[in-house]
Amino acid sequence: MPDEPLELSDISISDWYPHADTMTEVGFPAIARRLPALIRQALGIAWTASRRDTLATIALSLLGGVFTAFGLLATTGVLTALFSQGPTPDRVMAALPSLAVVAVSATLRSAVGAGAGWAQARLTPQISRATEQRLYGLTSHVELVAYDDPEFHDALERANNRGAVVADSVVTEALDVVTAAIGICATAGVLGVLHPVLLPLLLLAVLPDAWAAVRGARMRYATMYGLIPTRRHKWIVGDLLAERSPAAEVRSFTMRSFLLRLYDAVARAEQDLMLRLARRQAVARVLGEALGGIGTGLVYVVLGLLLAGGAIPLAVAGTAVLAIRSAQQSLNNLMFATNRLYEQGLYFTDFLEFCADAERRLPRAGRLPVPGGFERIAVRDVTFTYPGSATPALRGVSLEIRRGEVVALVGENGSGKTTLAKILAGLYAPAGGTVHWDDTDLADVDPEALRRRTAVIAQDHTRWPLTVRDNITMGTDRGRPALERAAAVAGADEVVAGLPLGYRTLLDRRFAGGQELSGGQWQRIAVARGFHRDADLLICDEPTAALDARAEHALFERIRAHAEGRTVILITHRLASVRYADRIYVLEHGGIAEHGSHEALMRNDGLYADLYTLQASAYK
Repeated sequence: MPDEPLELSDISISDWYPHADTMTEVGFPAIARRLPALIRQALGIAWTASRRDTLATIALSLLGGVFTAFGLLATTGVLTALFSQGPTPDRVMAALPSLAVVAVSATLRSAVGAGAGWAQARLTPQISRATEQRLYGLTSHVELVAYDDPEFHDALERANNRGAVVADSVVTEALDVVTAAIGICATAGVLGVLHPVLLPLLLLAVLPDAWAAVRGARMRYATMYGLIPTRRHKWIVGDLLAERSPAAEVRSFTMRSFLLRLYDAVARAEQDLMLRLARRQAVARVLGEALGGIGTGLVYVVLGLLLAGGAIPLAVAGTAVLAIRSAQQSLNNLMFATNRLYEQGLYFTDFLEFCADAERRLPRAGRLPVPGGFERIAVRDVTFTYPGSATPALRGVSLEIRRGEVVALVGENGSGKTTLAKILAGLYAPAGGTVHWDDTDLADVDPEALRRRTAVIAQDHTRWPLTVRDNITMGTDRGRPALERAAAVAGADEVVAGLPLGYRTLLDRRFAGGQELSGGQWQRIAVARGFHRDADLLICDEPTAALDARAEHALFERIRAHAEGRTVILITHRLASVRYADRIYVLEHGGIAEHGSHEALMRNDGLYADLYTLQASAYK
């Protein structure tokens, strides 16, 4: 109903953010302590991306500072000559050498500045590539169980959506900090020569702005961090409104109005908080600029008093004005770059922390090679609990599988069938117990190598936006005959025959010339994918879920006929399909309730007999 209240408790926004304890530490001392580490991390990434461009940027920035100092010192000579006694032509002639130095310094400073900018611009795409490679190299390598951990998901969200994106900005801001610091050192040396009291007074002009900038960064980061769950919810609802896969149900269940209301509620909450952030940042900025104006006025008052008291000559005062303006600009640039570096560094730290956490979640390194095959697989007292769950998914599971057997795992939803299958496939590591291939404990084997010896046909298979050939071979092309054999076993050859380009047909309508398959046709492609892999162990997890009865029967017949010595683990709710399995294991609440052949289990009159009889009665 249009007036029905929406449940938004999980996306509500309050003033209390999960990262508030970190943000309360943000201030000048915190920035000063953290700035060297941020610069070191940023330059480390830049060095990894391109040593040449990193060195060029820093070296050219140093040269720019040297030329700035020469130009300011030469300006003193120009003003001294122009303010001296004598005819104007003579004064101009006396100023020409210093003017030449000023001109050359300005030209060289512009040239090296352009070179530094070019080198820095070259760094940006290289840093983006290096950062993305590191991120996706880790996300594709971490243990699969990490994706069942909500904390990992939140950390990945922060790292992927903002942390990796700002890596090039962090390096840019770090180099800007270095450049501005070099400029300050250059002008500070000049001001120190002119009069040492002038430099400390510059802080009065920039500290208020720096305070406003840091406070604004703290406000923004806290807001962005707190909005992560809300924005993720908004993106999910937006996908439901815009993506193709849910489009049919959105229309058939007339969900449009409800989803729009839900989207608007989330977007309005986000909008209100962003408007409040803009108001608070504006107040801080206005206050900082007002105080900064007062500080700048004080600097020039002191300079006037020094000039009036004869502490400095007029030529030096003129140079001091230029030096003060240059130093003030460099200080402003430094504060701005520091603020930006700190703000972007907060997001970048999320990326670094995620990478460190992901590296701790990488699979163990196996010290033993994968056996060339096995005569039996022995599972002994295996336990497993998903992250954040208080209830074990598997409790002391033990079973034995012999080479060439077809073994079925059956049970009600949540009984642990798929979890056990993933442990057998090397996708999960058991929390307790062991899995052996003959005498080899799989805990001592490289999981990646083990997965190359297993094949999984999953119900929730991925519909890869690739050609039919790549969807089946998955980058392990074994030649055309192997491809066609796998397709024939799965019945996918009939699907391919109806496609315009055969095995070269792209299976995604989002691309020009792409084709889309039905659920049953995709299922056959997934089955062909499993048979194409030259694996000792074939795990079929609900492989016929999208097939009709005739196709299901034909597929199971093909699996039995073309297993070719493979050991097959079959998971299915359709118990008529497991009657001819060599052995059936019945799982209940994460444990093995009973096992045996179909006939023995029916005589046992246990859980399997109840489930089989219940399904069979539906056909009477």
